[in-house]
Amino acid sequence: MRASDFRRVGAVVGVAVLLALALLHARSGPVPGAHLDGSDCALCHLAGKNVTAQQAAILVASQETLCGKCHPAAIQVSHPTGFAPKAALPAGFPLDWKGDLTCSTCHAVHASGHGLMRSAQGGKTLCLLCHQPAFFSAMRDGGNSLTSGHLARAGQGGEAALDAYSRKCLECHGSNAVARLATSVDRNGVLRHASEKVNHPIGMSYQKASAFGGYRARKLVEKKLFLPDGKVACISCHAGYQQEHGKLVIGMARSQLCFECHDL
Repeated sequence: MRASDFRRVGAVVGVAVLLALALLHARSGPVPGAHLDGSDCALCHLAGKNVTAQQAAILVASQETLCGKCHPAAIQVSHPTGFAPKAALPAGFPLDWKGDLTCSTCHAVHASGHGLMRSAQGGKTLCLLCHQPAFFSAMRDGGNSLTSGHLARAGQGGEAALDAYSRKCLECHGSNAVARLATSVDRNGVLRHASEKVNHPIGMSYQKASAFGGYRARKLVEKKLFLPDGKVACISCHAGYQQEHGKLVIGMARSQLCFECHDL
């Protein structure tokens, strides 16, 4: 076979490989064994079963809404999403068609790896791919609470009645904390703040408490406040995943935060 014949055969094979890769990329569903494999495409994609690479980003709702169907706590205890970042992100962290940072900026939704992460980096090293060190040094706790894209649940232990997030909070805000940040839970289940300005029961079932009267319906409360496992928790009132760590989720002007639960 002449050299020109080899070149023609090579070109044909090359085109065939590229077509095969394109078809694989544009297939209508995730690869076998991947996250959401076997799910109905129409639950997320407007095109339903006819998803292509060109219109796969056209969804029936925002990613926050769609991911929240299976991960209801993620939006409330995680890195903010659904906004256009001020600075360009590193390669490999895509924005959506609107230029917004979304769940899939860090997570490859149809992947199969641990956490579906787009990067092998973890902890604060991952955060520093986008954020400058000064971003964390300006925080009250130096960014120690933000060790990944999501607030971590603590393991079992500590106060059994508390939810996992509150137990995690007490790892830093318990008796071993500096005086102004120390908190404790007394024998009556009341969380005692160092300032003593506001001490509040914690770890109780909101549904049971509301049965005594004087409380708003749980479904109304959970429109704004997070009740992990149906319990009043640290993160019911404090925003853990914010630059101003520990900021109240709703201001206290005219006791606005209090009236989110109390119906006097």
